[in-house]
Amino acid sequence: MTSRNHTVVTYFQFLPFSSIPEIQGSLFCLVLLMYLSTLVGNILIIMITIVDAALHSPMYFFLKNLSFLEIGYTTSTIPKMLANFFTKRKGISFLGCATQMYAFSLLGITECCLLAAMAYDRYVAICHPLRYTTMMSWNMCFLLLAVSWLIGVLVALGQTTFIFTLPYCGPNRINHFFCDLPPLLKLACVATYKNEITTYIIAVLFVMVPFLLIVVSYVQILHTIFKMPSAGGKRKTLSTCFSHLVVVTLFYGSGIVTYLRPKAFYSSSSNKLLSFSYTLMSPMMNPLIYSLRNKEVKQALKRLIAKNINM
Repeated sequence: MTSRNHTVVTYFQFLPFSSIPEIQGSLFCLVLLMYLSTLVGNILIIMITIVDAALHSPMYFFLKNLSFLEIGYTTSTIPKMLANFFTKRKGISFLGCATQMYAFSLLGITECCLLAAMAYDRYVAICHPLRYTTMMSWNMCFLLLAVSWLIGVLVALGQTTFIFTLPYCGPNRINHFFCDLPPLLKLACVATYKNEITTYIIAVLFVMVPFLLIVVSYVQILHTIFKMPSAGGKRKTLSTCFSHLVVVTLFYGSGIVTYLRPKAFYSSSSNKLLSFSYTLMSPMMNPLIYSLRNKEVKQALKRLIAKNINM
C-alpha cells in the first residue's frame, strides 16, 4: 500500500538483542529461566495471599495485585522476545505492535499508581495506627485499585493512539526487543518533537506524580519513626516498609532513567538494558524481596508447604 510515493509500514522488525550470534542460545535460556522464575514467584505470592487468612489485610491485598500486574507486565513483552530468538523474521505486525504498547503502558502506569497506593497504606498504618481500619477500609482499598487501573487504561489508550496515528513510511527496523516509545518515535517519518514533549509531560504527570506521593509518604513515615522512643520499635516499623522501598527503587530507578533522561544521552544499547531491567529483572526480584524480608509471608509460605505435605 502506498501514499504520496511512500510505503506505509504494516510490519516492524526487531533487531537482535545482541549483535553476537554465538550467544543467542545462552541468552534465550537465561531469559526463559528468568521469565519462568517471575511467573512462579508472583503466582506463589498471589496464592499465599489468597489462601492464608493471616494475610487478608490491605497491605497484602495490594501486594497480590502488584504480583498480578508484574505477571502481565512481563508477559506483554518477554514471550515475543523469546520467540524472536529463533525466527528469521524477528518482527511484529503494526496492530500487534500497537497492542503490545497499549498492554505494556497500561500495566506500567497502573503499577506506578499502585505503588503510590501501597505507600499510602504504609503511611496510614504507621502515622495513624488508631485510624487505620477506618482510613484503609476495604472500600478504600478497592477504590484505590480501581483508580489505578482507570488511570492506566486512559493514559495507555491516549498514548498508544497518539503514537500510532503518526505516519510510518520506513525504515521499519526497531532497535529494541519490544514496541516502546523512544525507538518508535525515531521511526516516524515526520518531525516528532511535539510528540516527544507530550510524552514527556505524560511521564511527568503519571510517573513522577505517583513517585512524589511515595516520597511525601515516606518523609512522613520517617518523621514518625524518628519520634519513637524505642530503637527496637524503630527497626520493626522500618522493616515493614523495607520491601516496598526496594521495589520502588528498582522500578522507578530504571524507568526514570529510560523515559526522562535528556535525548542527548539516549543510547539504543543502554536503553535495551534498562528496559530489560524493569520489564524482567524487577518483576523477578519482587517476590524474593517480599518473601525474604517479610516474616508474615515466610510464615504463610511455610504453612502452605506444610499443608500440601500433610495432604
